[in-house]
Order: sequence, then C-alpha cells, then structure tokens
Amino acid sequence: MSQSLEPLLAAYDPEAFRAVGHRLIDTLADYLQGAMQGAMPVLPDAPPERTVPAYAGFPAKPSGEQLVDLVSRVLGQSNHLHHPRYIGHQVSSPLPMAALCDMVAALTNNGMAVYEMGPAATAMELAVVEFMAKALGFDPARAGGVLTSGGSVGNLTALLAMRQAKAGFNVWEDGAQGGPKLGVLVSEQAHYSVARAVRIMGWGREGVVPVATDARFRLRPDALAGALARAAEAGVRVIGVVSSSCGTSLGAFDPIEPIADFCEEHGLWLHVDGAHGAAAVLSPKHAGLLRGVERADSVVWDAHKMMCMPALVTGVIYRDGAHGGQAFSQQAAYLFAKNAYDSGERTLECTKRMMSLKVYAALRLLGTDAIGAYVGEMFDMGKRFARLVAERPGLELATDPDCNIVCFRVRKEGLAAGPGLDALQVAIRAQLLASGEFYIVQTKLPAGTFLRVTLVNPLTTDAELTRLIDRVEELAARHGTPST
Repeated sequence: MSQSLEPLLAAYDPEAFRAVGHRLIDTLADYLQGAMQGAMPVLPDAPPERTVPAYAGFPAKPSGEQLVDLVSRVLGQSNHLHHPRYIGHQVSSPLPMAALCDMVAALTNNGMAVYEMGPAATAMELAVVEFMAKALGFDPARAGGVLTSGGSVGNLTALLAMRQAKAGFNVWEDGAQGGPKLGVLVSEQAHYSVARAVRIMGWGREGVVPVATDARFRLRPDALAGALARAAEAGVRVIGVVSSSCGTSLGAFDPIEPIADFCEEHGLWLHVDGAHGAAAVLSPKHAGLLRGVERADSVVWDAHKMMCMPALVTGVIYRDGAHGGQAFSQQAAYLFAKNAYDSGERTLECTKRMMSLKVYAALRLLGTDAIGAYVGEMFDMGKRFARLVAERPGLELATDPDCNIVCFRVRKEGLAAGPGLDALQVAIRAQLLASGEFYIVQTKLPAGTFLRVTLVNPLTTDAELTRLIDRVEELAARHGTPST
C-alpha cells in the first residue's frame, strides 16, 4: 500500500469516527442549547471581507486542525436558525432528529436513481409520497410522485410533466419546434422559479402569461379568460395554470376551486405551487386555505419549509402518478430496469441522497398530529402578530395575512409613501441586523418597501414578537421627522 494513502485510510477508522462523533455531537448540542436560549446574536459578525479570506486555501499535507475546531468556527460564523428571534426567510429551524438522519444519509450514501442502490430509502420515499398524496385528497391508488431537491426543481419537474401531458405533440422527442408556442397562466405573485422553469423549457418570455391579482394579492379567477385570450392573440397556446399556495412575498393563497373550474372547462393542467403552504392540509383549522387542491394535476410541497426539515426535501405529487414517468420517458439500459421503484425515471436527479429518511422519521416517531399542530400554531401566530401590528398607530399592515408570512411597515408623520418611506424601512432592517437582535427581511410591493417576517420557528414566542415591534418603533423614532 502506498504511504500516500495512509492519511485517507486513517480517516475511515471506526473508532476514530466514534471518538470524533461524540465530541462533535456534544459541540452541536451545546450550540443548539445556546441558540435556543438566545445566548448569541441571531446573525454572526462575519463580514465577507473578513470571512472569505479566512477560508481560502488548502494545505498539501494535513493541517493538524481537528474537525470539532473547524465546526466550532463554522457555527460561530453561521446564521442561527434555532434562535427564537430568527423570523426571516422561509427556512425552517430543523428538528435535531432530522439533522441526525441527514448524517445517516451522508454516511450510507445510498443514491436512489434505482431501487437496488437505495432499498430502504426508496421504501421510505414511497411512504412519504403516499402520505402527502392522501393529505392532499388524492386517491393513493392512482396518485404518485417523487421527492426532489427543492421547490425550484419541483416546479420544473411538474411543468415538464404538464408539457408532456398537454402539449399535443411529443416535446420530449421532437423538441419545442415540433409544435406551436406554448405557455402557462401564472399569477403576478408566483415564485420566480416558475418563470425560470418556463425559460428552461425553451418557451421564452412569452411562455409566462401573467394573470392579475386582487387587493390581497391572490390570483383573480375572473382574469383567467382575458389572459387566455391575450395569449391566443399572441400565438401562444396555453396548456396550464399555476396557482400559488402561497405566494412568497405576502403568503397569499390563490382560490383553487374556481381556478380548477376554469382548467376543467378549458382542458388545462392545474399545478399548485404549495412549496410553503401545502402543509396547511395537515392542520384541520387551516386546511380550507387549500380547498379544491384535490382537483390539481400536480402539487409541489416543501418539507423544509413547514415540516421542520433541513433543506432540501420537496414532494412533487401527481393526482395521476403515471404523469411522473411520462415527463422523463427515456432509455438508459445501464441504469433503469423499467419498474415502479426506480425514482430516477421520475426526476432530474440521478445520484439523489436519502432525503426520505428525515421526513419518514419525523412522521413515524413524532406522529402526524405533532406536525399538524406545529403548522396550525405558526399560522395562528401570524394572525396574532398581525393584530399586534394593527394595534400600533405608527405601523401599517400590507394586508391581513393568510398564514405565517406577515408584511408591515413604519408610517411616519411628514413622510409620504415613496423613496423616503422605503429608505426608512431599509434603514430599520439594517440596524436590526447590525445589532444581531432579530433577523427579518424586506420585500417590494406595489405600495413600496415593507418589512417581512416568516414565523416558521417553533421556539419563537409572542413576547419576542412584541419586542420586535417595540424595537422597530424605537428605531423609527430615532430617525426623526424628515423635512418635506
């Protein structure tokens, strides 16, 4: 054996792994405890001009640095999503159990394109897909789907299935030039990944046919017919509608029932982008937000948003499971055996990690009621936070929220809507981030710039939210009254 391999082979030693693993778990547990107790700022003091150079370069020989030391450095320079005041992007505070499952997935490294490479992973994925299908109201005997890496890939996967089912010609074999220009009706509030998927499919800008939204930023069913007519006049044949459950900026749920009626009348595919909001079906109190979803042809559901999972794990669920295989009708004799268990025939991914384990473990070990209760509490907290905002005369809600995404802004006497008011919101957010006290984001709406919170953290309390509002008002007061 070459001596040059000795450092690598030593890294496979089970006893060394055991020792390092114990130390690493202790380090992570201490970190988790500190984050949950709010013993650190939400955001690290890690400006790129200092952090990026600190990680540059690799030695030719072992550096002598221990894994625990490296991880400690990484933890100190990362965002702390288990902090009760992390209420920023739609990224979960993941269950520690799920993190351990990801370690198992990484160590076993069972790719899942074919069943024989991941037998347990495949069985668990089928169970999770069936669970999601049933929760959405689909017939499990007919439905099907796949788990994939994120909502963007999920939306593309579903739209590829739509294209193959509704194009009227074999796009997979003949290409886009084999028929007319195709398009899809899309809400003005839809996630950017939908437009990106359309462009990836080669439909270009005209392939995204915008549909107007109402005062609460929901797709207007009465605007679908006009959008369809405009597309036809432009020579675009619309084959589907994308409904958002919910929109990213404000968390607005499109009304699925009348959209489904329109799709049924015109023979269109209905895709529901439920990346954030599909989990509402697990909460009896909030399931009505997705009334009619059982009529959709496809649904995307991110478990890493509202099921406490680490990224990434997304369900692409079809009312008719056969559509999943038709989207990628391809020969690969060296890999696929053409059976129902090879997930590689239903997804872009070939070497796909065992992403099913963490979802399966949470559902099996905690129970489905626990996840449903979490969804219900986060949505309820969004409503409570909105009421707190509405009670403050100096604050303004963008709209009454449908779920756990809430947008609001400071109003200041003498400062009209426009660049000055927008700049005030940006300044307040910047100061919150600089202090590390809270992590919130911002969004641009037709009325201007708004502060935005997403309540996905089960460790957040109403007291934290009251403190946020107090701090926002304090920072606004420090800016003084501008001249007009």
